[in-house]
Amino acid sequence: MTPVIHEIMRTSAAANPLVPATADLVWSAVVFAILLVFFWFKVLPNFKKNIDARTEAIEGRLALAEKAQAEAAAKTANIEADQAAARQERAEIINAARAEAAQVSAEITEAAKLNAERMIENAKKQIDADTQAAVIALRAEVGSLALELASSVVQNNLKEDKSASAIVDGFLADLEKEGK
Repeated sequence: MTPVIHEIMRTSAAANPLVPATADLVWSAVVFAILLVFFWFKVLPNFKKNIDARTEAIEGRLALAEKAQAEAAAKTANIEADQAAARQERAEIINAARAEAAQVSAEITEAAKLNAERMIENAKKQIDADTQAAVIALRAEVGSLALELASSVVQNNLKEDKSASAIVDGFLADLEKEGK
């Protein structure tokens, strides 16, 4: 079978236009090898160098980004701590203000009570004074009326007499004793 395959190959090689000649294959292999060496030693190292430079730049930017992210996280933590401290301070201020408001309210209420008690006491004193004045005026009026009545009855003018005043005072004292 081998001779048959060789014969088919030989006849088909000469007859097949798609299979190149041996010399063309050799020269193509030489050119390919030269281009391969050129790319291998000249282009590929530059390509690797460019890729390495880009990789380093990207890694550097990633490191900077991670550093910036860490700084941002630290700043965020500081801001949150400051906010928590501010909330705590606000709560303390509000509680202090509420306590002070309660104290001021209690002081105002106490002052109002004292003022009301003082006004009530003054009003009672004024009422007592007015009552006393009214009683004195009423006594004088009643005494005057009693004297007029007595003088009309007795036909004696006792108005200017001191004994008339003593009689009126005694009469009023008796009336008070009976009224009580």
